[in-house]
Amino acid sequence: MLMNLGTQRRTISLVACATQMCFILVLGATECFLLAVMAYDCCVAICNPLQYPLVMNHKVCILLVVASWISGIPVQVGLTFQIFSLSFCASNVINHFFCDTPPILKLACGETFTIELMVYVAALLFVSAPFLLILISYIKIISTVLKLPSATSRAKASPPAHLILQWWCYSLDQLLLHI
Repeated sequence: MLMNLGTQRRTISLVACATQMCFILVLGATECFLLAVMAYDCCVAICNPLQYPLVMNHKVCILLVVASWISGIPVQVGLTFQIFSLSFCASNVINHFFCDTPPILKLACGETFTIELMVYVAALLFVSAPFLLILISYIKIISTVLKLPSATSRAKASPPAHLILQWWCYSLDQLLLHI
């Protein structure tokens, strides 16, 4: 994609398009799960600070990061394979600057309802589940912070930078989905 932007070449092979889509889907799923892991880490640090070294030890951190990376790979690779196993007719030009699922599905001939349903279920799973985990973590954080006795303690315990990062990532993802 960067090479095409630099050279103003606007063509991409089917294999390169599938690869690009697969990487975008896998990295998007990984991002959502890593944001949930970051929220869990913040929740443990604020709600149980004395138990933090026991709960979030090196082994647990590695396990959470590896699980975040691995969890999306089989589903997203499978979706990419299903999408590119469709037959494509007539025009092979997409009105988009990268190979994304909706423009590719518009090029397909025949019935795409099943694959579209699979895409929406995967999106629901890989975006909504981490979002709910993040929401639960922050509800727990806020309730813990509000129970702290002094304003100074509440200021030290609030995670505004992490909340801004969460908001930024989800907003950016939504923006990219609607381009």
